[in-house]
Amino acid sequence: MTRPAVLVTNDDGVRAPGLAALARALERDLGAEVTVVAPDREQSGASHAMTIRSPLRFERVAESWYSVEGTPTDCVNLAIFHLLDERPALVVSGINAGYNLGEDVTYSGTVAGALEARILGIASLAVSSAPDASAEDLDAVAAIAARVAAEVLARGLPADSLLNVNVPPAPRGIRLTHQGRRAFREGLIERRDPKGREYYWIGLAPSEWEPDDGADHAAIAERYVSVTPLHSDMTCHRAIPVLSAWGLERLVPGSSR
Repeated sequence: MTRPAVLVTNDDGVRAPGLAALARALERDLGAEVTVVAPDREQSGASHAMTIRSPLRFERVAESWYSVEGTPTDCVNLAIFHLLDERPALVVSGINAGYNLGEDVTYSGTVAGALEARILGIASLAVSSAPDASAEDLDAVAAIAARVAAEVLARGLPADSLLNVNVPPAPRGIRLTHQGRRAFREGLIERRDPKGREYYWIGLAPSEWEPDDGADHAAIAERYVSVTPLHSDMTCHRAIPVLSAWGLERLVPGSSR
């Protein structure tokens, strides 16, 4: 039987323990032929950034393992169009050290790696864990990711869709969820350095979620694996009838009428 070709990437860097755990599980549980192409350093918060103003360089660090001076999006492109002899059957991005829930998926390099694969026509999933996951936890997350990956390989995914998988420690089960929304988010944490100068950290301030039993954050709070289908179409379809009533299509550019 032919071994499925699987590309693995992440945004925590090529040396991240979650990346190694994921690659091991996909090889062991799926019998996959795994190639790892990951950033040479942490790229958390890189989102869907692509390097277009400087050249990409890579280094082979082990058999079927490559380190790239770039983002997760760069890694997927370099792998598919140069490093791999054939297109992979699946791309798995992770395991991210920290959940990717709600609007955070728009910042996530982990989700972006899977999204880039989907844009290129390849089935994909992003996998994230608790930020303080132990080595044992990561092995458990990787095993769950391999189970989900096996289903994707066997059944396929609807067109334009990818899966965002978040796994808490010792999960009670799996829930199919939708992307949640934050009710409140403090944008910055302000600090002062030893010389009294102000500096700021983005993303570390506390936040609250909109109550929603079917959302990804609710599943994690109740210790369930959250599996959320995402897609690259960012159109807000329900807004089209509202905007249509404005008569925008009748306006003449440059006219005040």
